[in-house]
Amino acid sequence: MKKVLVVDDEKDVLLMLEKRLTAEGYSVITTTKSTNAMALAKSQHPDIIILDIVMPGMDGGEVAAKLREHPLTRSIPVIFLTALLSKTEEYHENRMIGSNITFAKPFDTEELLARIDGLLCNVTTS
Repeated sequence: MKKVLVVDDEKDVLLMLEKRLTAEGYSVITTTKSTNAMALAKSQHPDIIILDIVMPGMDGGEVAAKLREHPLTRSIPVIFLTALLSKTEEYHENRMIGSNITFAKPFDTEELLARIDGLLCNVTTS
């Protein structure tokens, strides 16, 4: 079973994604604290991380940078969620910020699931 770590300070987003991803057969770990993301990524070995960019404490960009620096987490794909981009900007940027796929909030759940499935089709289960 593929494992997804979802990090977002909005509890409603966490609950919705947890419910939807679980229904799709994923094992889901959630946290509202960006400062917990690194420890969870190291201990739980998720296959993919969905990460809000704007959060109190460490923002998603900082978390992603720390994930890339550590040997245990550097190869885990990260998908950013953000209210910083509009849908038009999201499509104009081809959904990428740096090397990370990005979805503007509110996001289309079906598109997000399709992207997760696409990224995980070649990942071996931990």
